[in-house]
Parts: sequence; C-alpha cells; structure tokens
Amino acid sequence: MSIDWFWGLLGGLMIGGAAVLMLLLNARIMGASGILAGLMQPAGAVFRERAVFTLGLVGAPALVAFLWHAPEAHVTPNWLLLIIAGLLVGFGARLGNGCTSGHGVCGMSRFSRRSIIATMVYVGFGMVAVAIARHVLGVI
Repeated sequence: MSIDWFWGLLGGLMIGGAAVLMLLLNARIMGASGILAGLMQPAGAVFRERAVFTLGLVGAPALVAFLWHAPEAHVTPNWLLLIIAGLLVGFGARLGNGCTSGHGVCGMSRFSRRSIIATMVYVGFGMVAVAIARHVLGVI
C-alpha cells in the first residue's frame, strides 16, 4: 500500500499551519516571495523573522527527507530550463504582487478577489507552459 498521499497532506498541513500562525501571531500575510525579497533589505527583528522563516522553508523538507524516505522528485536535468523557469516565476511573482503562497494559500483563504484571479491566471499559464514544454518542445 502506497502512502504518497501522506506527504501531500503533511505538506499542506504545514503550509496552512504556518500561514495561520503568521497571521495570528504576527498579523502578517505569509507570502514566500515577499519574505525572500525582504531578506535583501536587512532591518532588525523583521529581518530575523524572515531569515528564520526561510530557514524553516528549506530545513523542514530537508529534515523530513533525512528522517523518512520522502517520495522521489522528478526534476529536469536541464539547468538552462530550470534557470529560465525560476526567472519567469520570480518575474510573475513580482508582476502579480505575490506568489503561490501569498495568493494561492493566504489570499484565497481570505476570499480576496485579486488572489483568486491571480491564482487562476498562474495555474492556467502553468498548464499551458507544461503542455507546450511536454507536447511541443519535448523537454519534460
């Protein structure tokens, strides 16, 4: 019996729990792109909070992978494609004033119209990008 669903559930609970705690304890919306961008401008306690959040963002999955056998991730070995994809995601997050965690998790849970539209747009474009990459370019 496969328990791959467990990792998705655990990840979702962790992201949702972090979003709730950030909102309740700090009165701030958890948006990873904004938190990461804020690391470029060090400013006291806010900088430390963002650094700890980022450490948890990287450290929690690493800890889970170390303690348990996490499912395999299938990522393209094409570094150029990964760099272009990362730049496009960063550009889109800046253009949309937020990322998947800010809009998709926090914004939609608050029924923000802007976040619902942003989420529909980035999910739609993601589907188009995968279809083109897979069926037209044959890169994934």
